Amino acid sequence: MSSPSKRREMDLMKLMMSDYKVEMINDGMQEFYVEFHGPKESPYLGGVWKIRVELPDAYPYKSPSIGFVNKIYHPNVDEMSGSVCLDVINQTWSPMFDLVNVFEVFLPQLLLYPNASDPLNGEAAALIMRDRTAYDERVKEYCEKYAKPEDAGAAPEEKSSDEELSEDEYASSDEEVVGKADP
Repeated sequence: MSSPSKRREMDLMKLMMSDYKVEMINDGMQEFYVEFHGPKESPYLGGVWKIRVELPDAYPYKSPSIGFVNKIYHPNVDEMSGSVCLDVINQTWSPMFDLVNVFEVFLPQLLLYPNASDPLNGEAAALIMRDRTAYDERVKEYCEKYAKPEDAGAAPEEKSSDEELSEDEYASSDEEVVGKADP
């Protein structure tokens, strides 16, 4: 049987070789981001999320920790922290599952079939039970507001101050400081 670190490497490579954009957080293979697209035939279609994945030392015997970085409106996702309440990941995880399963099966199923009876977001749970059409509209609003492709890209704090200024802004601010040359 292979060691947990070999399995972690193998699963991560398999995920990278699938069509998922993976961004490592540290030098190790335990924390990374994955770009996740909303499933077809759902109000989440067109949404793009940055998912933070943390693999425990005991992976694959212990489930990965999964969280949405940019906001999503869903009864089983905490709106503030992005934590996912997902039975398959949190309680019924098996070493037979791998990271590709998380992104091709578990998360799409979560978005397609929300469980309003086990909510982390009570407002979303109440709305989906009361008015599915209004819930779908709210989901679409959140997708447009928080889940555009650029929202799943680099976080604002990752930019340096130089990158935030365009060349024109940079040049004009130099002239203002220095002033005009004497004739």
